[in-house]
Amino acid sequence: MADQKIFAGPRIRRIRNAKGLTQTAMAEGLGISPSYLNLIERNQRPLTVQLILKLASVYKVDPHELQGEARGSVAALKEVFTDPLLVGELPGDQELIELAEAAPNASAAVVKLFRAYREQAERLSDLNELLAREGRATALSGARLPIDEVHEIFERRPNHFEALEEEAAAFTSVLDPGDDLFGALKAWLKREYGIVVKVLPVATMPNWRRRYDRHSQRLFLSERLSPFDQLREVAMEACLIRMTVAVAGEIQALKLTTDEARRLARFELGRYAAHALMMPYQAFHAAAVRARYDIDVLRSRFGVSFEQAANRLTMLQRQGVQGVPFFMLEVDNAGNRFRKVGSQGFPQSRFGGGCPKLPVHVAFTQPGQIFVEAVEMPDGAEFLCIARTLEGPQGAFSERPRRTALLLGCDIGFRDDIVYGAALPAAAATTKAGSITATPVGPACRLCERVGCLARAEPPVTRPLGLDEMVTGLSAFDFQ
Repeated sequence: MADQKIFAGPRIRRIRNAKGLTQTAMAEGLGISPSYLNLIERNQRPLTVQLILKLASVYKVDPHELQGEARGSVAALKEVFTDPLLVGELPGDQELIELAEAAPNASAAVVKLFRAYREQAERLSDLNELLAREGRATALSGARLPIDEVHEIFERRPNHFEALEEEAAAFTSVLDPGDDLFGALKAWLKREYGIVVKVLPVATMPNWRRRYDRHSQRLFLSERLSPFDQLREVAMEACLIRMTVAVAGEIQALKLTTDEARRLARFELGRYAAHALMMPYQAFHAAAVRARYDIDVLRSRFGVSFEQAANRLTMLQRQGVQGVPFFMLEVDNAGNRFRKVGSQGFPQSRFGGGCPKLPVHVAFTQPGQIFVEAVEMPDGAEFLCIARTLEGPQGAFSERPRRTALLLGCDIGFRDDIVYGAALPAAAATTKAGSITATPVGPACRLCERVGCLARAEPPVTRPLGLDEMVTGLSAFDFQ
């Protein structure tokens, strides 16, 4: 306490008012002058250790309350001011601290109002999705962060950029990599641009995957990365250098609204180009068809990771040389969805991807194992889903590893073209259409009306809650 100045004027004023004291009376009890107490209440003077001890003994004030009373309010207010509508309005946290300390009830009201606003925005988004599924276009929109804008555009469009595919094919001809693409890229960067690639230990580069030092012309890679990820990082750097014009053209075609969104899109397109270079279209498509889209076979043949091979499968949409139209979803173990792409756009309206019953969540129970499952949507649409965990950068012994799970899906009609289709169990009694056993799922709990679902996490926005004291359903949320 002695090393840190504590300004707690509004809190001292609330204590005084709660006890019905005037400044003169409180100052007398503390053994200070009324003018000095007035300066303290206006945050013109800090509290001293002696004064804090006096407050504790005379007015039974907990010293810890004087230091941390507003911390929770400040954290909640920070959440409010990170909303796209308000981001950039405040230069720093000091105003939030002053607001939380001077007017705690008003601060709580602002937070409550914001959470109500966010809930309504989520409900409008759900209803917008329902209307879109029925073919009714809406104009509902709101302020978005640049990352949200980029994700939305990449989710809605096909995950195929023909200009980048052509550039990657031309680049491959120049490199003539043979069986050593990593070595060929390092030699090309050194020969053409004087850039040296160097892998650094964790202690030297603890917080970065990749860093390019323009002054020394060196590209540093973290030793935390697997050989596959190191290859992708070098390929991204090389592609962004060689394909500057093609990447800029694709960014312009996306019609993004901010420089930050364009910068993020450039990163995503660099990743796409790297995959196209690592797994050339014609060779990868031919191998995928022959192997019946067996991801483990493809990853071994092209020297890439499971995630890279699965991601590449969503890109096979060249005119006349198309593959199975896969879509992909990646989540973490908290259920956050942060990557969604599809060969024809991610099927948000048909598939959703927010159901807790999807095999992508089960994959965390057995890391490294491939789960294959057929799922059925409420409208009868069926999809084949392949799920597996992915390991992030290698951590130290004391660090918790980063683990996500990937779901690769396609329409159930392609099951005979895919090696994983043989893993689907046959129905005990097939229907007239000859369908297989499928797990009933929904797009998301808020949009799903399946009754008695044990996995339901939220009530549907389309139905009123059913509050019956005499009957309780299996679901955590009963509805009419």
